[in-house]
Amino acid sequence: MTYGSSARKDVHTIEDYYALPDGVRVELIDGVFYDMGAPSVIHQKILGELYLLFRECAEAHGGDCEVFLSPCDVRLDRDDYTMIQPDLLVICGEFDLDGKRIEGAPDLTLEILSPSTRAKDMLLKLHKYQHAGVKEYWIVDPKNSVVLVYDLQNEDLYPERYSFDAMIPVHLTGGACTIDFSRVQKALDRTRRRHAAAGQ
Repeated sequence: MTYGSSARKDVHTIEDYYALPDGVRVELIDGVFYDMGAPSVIHQKILGELYLLFRECAEAHGGDCEVFLSPCDVRLDRDDYTMIQPDLLVICGEFDLDGKRIEGAPDLTLEILSPSTRAKDMLLKLHKYQHAGVKEYWIVDPKNSVVLVYDLQNEDLYPERYSFDAMIPVHLTGGACTIDFSRVQKALDRTRRRHAAAGQ
């Protein structure tokens, strides 16, 4: 089976997605499978720190928002041709706690770039999230220590650009909640120092 080729004549469905062997990590977007591969240690470190920060934000500001992290299936378009797994997602409406997947667009999605997913996350997923009704999309770029935040309710679709030491407002909260990204940077620095010390 091939992945990520828009020139293929066959169109895959969610039935094909669920029929894949255990251990195969892909996303299904508009009938095309895209290989996800295993995340790096840095990717998982960033994701873990951000999950904690977004949970703190949700808990501090009340409301009905819940934070989830990958792997969590999202049937983004509520059709048979797209099933994605955002690195992190926030849902402020109702969802089926016993369901095996999220139905429809989350309120916020976040992706951490890797060499194999960079183009997909920055172009294809941006388009999909915008048209599915996602309100806010964060792209975290570890290579360049940059965070791009798209307010998808704004028709201009120009991202706000932040460094890894910034206080980043969450649009869903009207700016009442901010993510202190310097905490992510400090956690990365601690991990790198431990790794360097272990290699000496």
